[in-house]
Amino acid sequence: MIREDLKNRKRIIVKIGTTSLTYPNGNINFRRFDRLAAVLTDIRNSGRDIILVSSRAIAVGAKRLGLSERPRDIVGKQASSAVGQAILMRYYEKSFNEFNQRVAQILLTKDIFNYDHKRTNVKNTLERLLEMNVIPIVNENDTVATEEFNEFSDNDTLASYVTELIGGDLLILLSDIDGMFTGDPNKDKNAKLISVIEKIDENIINQAGGSSSVFGTGGNGNKG
Repeated sequence: MIREDLKNRKRIIVKIGTTSLTYPNGNINFRRFDRLAAVLTDIRNSGRDIILVSSRAIAVGAKRLGLSERPRDIVGKQASSAVGQAILMRYYEKSFNEFNQRVAQILLTKDIFNYDHKRTNVKNTLERLLEMNVIPIVNENDTVATEEFNEFSDNDTLASYVTELIGGDLLILLSDIDGMFTGDPNKDKNAKLISVIEKIDENIINQAGGSSSVFGTGGNGNKG
């Protein structure tokens, strides 16, 4: 019943995290970029609107700069993001171009959603891109966002903001694990998969853990 209902959704926001685009050693998994581009382009060709919220800019930049892990200081994150954004979009442009699908980059900060005129400007831009059969690729503008000012807690949160802004009727959070577990399946052999979550309560929130990657953040989703 749930799967049948999903088939009728017309405006879809897809979020993919850092660990879903990389190997455990932090190197880029190019096949996943290509597979993601193929699937999203196919959905776009079926007449549905697609917006991709992508992590990985900080991680890509850190790797290119020769860092052993994601920077922890604000300036380090901003510098890594500045390097990584250009590289990340080049990868996406190459992968989507194989399927003749146009993409665009949208960088956002949390304060945009606090002002009606800024919200309207972003919404109008996204709407126009969708009308032109472009897939917008959204990420946080980490080069200017800080923990103290206008930073999203993670890209899952950013994806939810975008979904609300654009009137999306389906938000998909892609992950490198099968779903939400009662514990960390990498550490707890007794952790059980929660197939359906009807309500997000304190118990569910407490079961969400942190990232297992030195290049990612978040638990069930990653930012950067």
